[in-house]
Amino acid sequence: MYFVCRWREDSPLSKRVATVPDATVLDWFRRGWHHDDPYEWIHSELGGDVYGLASIFEEARKRNLPRPQSVDELRELLHEHLWVEGDDDFIRLGEHALRVRTDDDEVDLAYYFIDDEAAAASPDRLAFLLHDTWPLPVNAAATGAGFSHGVPTHTVRLTPCGPESVFSVRLCWGSPDTYRNLDRAAIAFPGLALPDLAAGLRGADDHDAQRWPNDAQLLRALLAAGDDHIGSALQRYARLPGQAPTPAGIDHIPDHDATHRETLELLPQPRAESLIRLDPHIAQVARYLDEFFGFDQWFLFDTRWAAAHPDLARSLLRYAASWDPFEA
Repeated sequence: MYFVCRWREDSPLSKRVATVPDATVLDWFRRGWHHDDPYEWIHSELGGDVYGLASIFEEARKRNLPRPQSVDELRELLHEHLWVEGDDDFIRLGEHALRVRTDDDEVDLAYYFIDDEAAAASPDRLAFLLHDTWPLPVNAAATGAGFSHGVPTHTVRLTPCGPESVFSVRLCWGSPDTYRNLDRAAIAFPGLALPDLAAGLRGADDHDAQRWPNDAQLLRALLAAGDDHIGSALQRYARLPGQAPTPAGIDHIPDHDATHRETLELLPQPRAESLIRLDPHIAQVARYLDEFFGFDQWFLFDTRWAAAHPDLARSLLRYAASWDPFEA
């Protein structure tokens, strides 16, 4: 069975993926139910702290609660005794998976127990959640390959519709759009392949760009007039400081050159810890912030990359759209 913690992890993907020997979620909780030191047990089992998870085991010991005998009993106990910052809907337990959302007073976080049956049955929902290595694979399908996803996205039109699209997935700790770091839907740029994105953004009308989602505005602001590839923008993004790096004038200065100059003023020296990989049909960066936040990520990929990795692409879009992979 898999465990995933989506938090401020010391990992380029800002998550921790571990495996445990139990066949089901119920089995794992039953095995640790009366452990003498819940914090130590969780740390040894799951590779580190998990915010709030020890509370259910502490209450079990304090109240001498009997081990749950069924998923329904475990669900009732979790809703009664597991500490989360939020309402009952932030604890979702089914036969094959537990999904929990909370926050640590700094950022939103989520953690998951996914059994092997669920992982095998839903790769289009879980492939990216369970993926733990940087970078993502880079090979792409041939010209003309198709990709469909059915996941909610924002749409920014830069060109008349064509058969391809570019998708932007930025996983960050704060955004002027939502002021949250979960449930930030990806952006789709229909009619383009990734090699065309820089020209499409540079050629957009300044006033139209003021109505775009923040990520699209920021991507355009990071481009210089002579940039032919979007990778130049991501290389600058990797140097930006702070958890929500956005030029002050990005949504009210109707001039791309002025916004780009303001963006350049934010750039310090490059951080050696940041990671970037630029390929024809996927560009990806893990921007290192500091010891507290670790990394954030930005993925730009097009239809040809998604067609070669459909489960990874769909699950990445879902990862952006909703904290619960079974919801989006």
